[in-house]
Amino acid sequence: MLPLKDVNPSRKRPFLTYTIVAINILVFFIELAQGVGANLFFMKYGFIPYRFNLFLKGLSEETYILPLLTSMFLHGSWAHIIGNMWYLIIFGDNIEDRLGKVHFIILYLISGIVAAITQFLVSPTSRIPMVGASGAISGILGAYIVFYPGARILSLVPDPFTFGLFFRIIPINAFIFLFIWFALQLLQGVAMIPYAGKVGGTAFWAHVGGFVFGVVYALLYLLYSKLTGIKRYRVS
Repeated sequence: MLPLKDVNPSRKRPFLTYTIVAINILVFFIELAQGVGANLFFMKYGFIPYRFNLFLKGLSEETYILPLLTSMFLHGSWAHIIGNMWYLIIFGDNIEDRLGKVHFIILYLISGIVAAITQFLVSPTSRIPMVGASGAISGILGAYIVFYPGARILSLVPDPFTFGLFFRIIPINAFIFLFIWFALQLLQGVAMIPYAGKVGGTAFWAHVGGFVFGVVYALLYLLYSKLTGIKRYRVS
């Protein structure tokens, strides 16, 4: 199930979303320029739970905070960055439009930090660098399911009548699409608990943590808007 486009036009151009995409692409090319030194680059700027654990316990002289931020701008492959930026472009424009630039960047960055900490809680002794914007983008998805549950997501799905050999493009309700996405992250995260910190791969718990934070942030924003009488745009 691959999202192609949401049928939910935004009122303004999402300049901040495009800027975040551009920064991620720029950093990715900086990674490629490292050549054989890319692993050291990841070790320095990626988030390593083991080092964060030592810092929290006071067993390290290093203030291990910056990687919580820098790690969300790193990507391990072309597929990794293309997939993340694809989701950000599809869902980010409406959330930027709904929240405004200040709240949007707060949501994005804190979602990424919460995502990293969530993965840390599952595997605090892992020495594998965690990289990627997916935790931050998960926060955007969490906000989207709150603000636009009735929007339609044009999605590429396997055709059951051809046993998955061919695909169809169908509109899927945003709530259903994102609920299925979240459920898959949660189920895969639970399945990976016995291997947490031992093998690389997708940080599913980071996705879970980022998404939940996005939902909470959006709900608090709606409550704040109601209490203060602020009305920003429409809710689909």
